[in-house]
Amino acid sequence: MSDTTVTPEISAPDAALDSSRLVEAARGEADHPHSALVRFGAERPLTLDSGAVLTPFQIGYQTYGTLNAARSNAILVCHALSGDQHAANVHPVTGKPGWWETLVGPGKPVDTDRFFVISSNVIGGCLGSTGPSSTNPATGQPYGLDFPVLTIADMVRAQAMLVDHLGIDRLLAVVGGSMGGMQVLQWTVSYPERVVAAMPIATAARHSAQNIAFHEVGRQAVMADPDWRAGRYLAEGTSPRRGLAVARMAAHITYMSDSSLHRKFGRNLQDRAGRTFSFDADFQVESYLRHQGEAFVDRFDANSYLYVTRAMDYFDLASDYGGVLANAFKGTKTRFCLVSFTSDWLFTTADSRAVVHALNAAGAPVSFAEIESDKGHDAFLLDEPEFFAIARGFIDSAARTIGVN
Repeated sequence: MSDTTVTPEISAPDAALDSSRLVEAARGEADHPHSALVRFGAERPLTLDSGAVLTPFQIGYQTYGTLNAARSNAILVCHALSGDQHAANVHPVTGKPGWWETLVGPGKPVDTDRFFVISSNVIGGCLGSTGPSSTNPATGQPYGLDFPVLTIADMVRAQAMLVDHLGIDRLLAVVGGSMGGMQVLQWTVSYPERVVAAMPIATAARHSAQNIAFHEVGRQAVMADPDWRAGRYLAEGTSPRRGLAVARMAAHITYMSDSSLHRKFGRNLQDRAGRTFSFDADFQVESYLRHQGEAFVDRFDANSYLYVTRAMDYFDLASDYGGVLANAFKGTKTRFCLVSFTSDWLFTTADSRAVVHALNAAGAPVSFAEIESDKGHDAFLLDEPEFFAIARGFIDSAARTIGVN
């Protein structure tokens, strides 16, 4: 089968769906997403870093804005762990706004009135790109743990195939935060001639031991849930909701800072006059985390959580270059702008500076900004005017260098 694009003509589910219907809607997205879809047949296999070959496979994606006649105004937006292709549109499962509507849209720093913006679900995800919840054509059942383990480089190879399919030779910019920032860095190493400008935000060139440890806690929470069924829960009609919710709760703490948690919740009690002397959610912060966990399991596949966190753990951009990060960027002409946030303890300013130093050593054009914020790692998704101004200035400058109005 040749690669084909499919755009479903079905309406998005109502945001008020109850949890069970939300889960069914999310599961339906795995094979038939509410977005554009490109399918790559057996003649377009994807060879993975593990040596496995993924074929056939598909990518769910969204585009915003219009591609110009020269095909020179395309910007690829890369999502973080829990994101998907719905960066700047209403989410078809939850009914909530897109995850990066603060940055992407008409008149915004990534201006869809000027630029053609592409946002795809990573392979290994669960919103339309082939992953463990997708149907395995060899069995007619969900892949589960039969799906091959992935790397960030594998995700980027698949994205490059999508960009090829869209007829775009070179991207004006690749932009992303956290795991999305890892993809941005990988793009500049794997396809340096195809990226005019790169904006890696709140990210690192490799995952730290501490971050791997947090991911392992989350994975073990999922796998300890008896409803995980050794990864076969979809085929057996169960769902490891409790384990995935705990994983999300633990991860969500790392996305915030102590000061932001204190500002939001302090030690305030949740809808009660005093302590209950029980293990109910006495404190607002406890209730908040439980809500985050419960909302996450309604839209995200547990096995995808395992696969995507493992891909982040394996990420080490210098590993193929003798452990010298500067060698990964040798000879690059891509323009870089790195951004970190002072209260981000998941991907610290030191992580960004290490990349900046490597780029300097490689002679690459690079700028760097550390933004004062108490919002923690999630600051790149929130209302940060200084960040927006930097993003707008960098992207506009890159556009001018290649004559994009």
